[in-house]
Amino acid sequence: MAIKDAALYALIEPVASAMGFELWGINNLSQGKHSRLVIYIDGPNGVTVDDCADISRQISAVMDVEDPIAGEYRLEVSSPGLDRPLFTLDHFERFKGHVVAIKLRTPFDGRRKFQGLLAGIEEDEVLLQVEGEEYCFPIDSIDQARVVPQFED
Repeated sequence: MAIKDAALYALIEPVASAMGFELWGINNLSQGKHSRLVIYIDGPNGVTVDDCADISRQISAVMDVEDPIAGEYRLEVSSPGLDRPLFTLDHFERFKGHVVAIKLRTPFDGRRKFQGLLAGIEEDEVLLQVEGEEYCFPIDSIDQARVVPQFED
């Protein structure tokens, strides 16, 4: 997690927790003059649109007071969904045995995108089985990771 996102996490996590939700992760997406701050929350019984709206109001109030982001931004609060992003080693451990798609910050073996079975974690590395080979990626080398939903026929 980037230092800037760690500061946002420390600001937002108590709000989500006080309302009975887990702060799943944060994406702070710069888009020129207009940025998007996407907050992912999860709950024991899932997340409703009303939950997102309630938490959005609370987070907006905190953000207005603390003002941690320079310039304009749009706040979005969302459930992680079926194709949930994975942000931490704990997330990777919780989704061991699922198919995930990983995008690396820099190429490894000439490629940045990998998709395979999440075999688990080992210290600070994510273990991924791709076409019969096992890869170990340090968590810091992963730019994005998502669960790939699998549907039964």
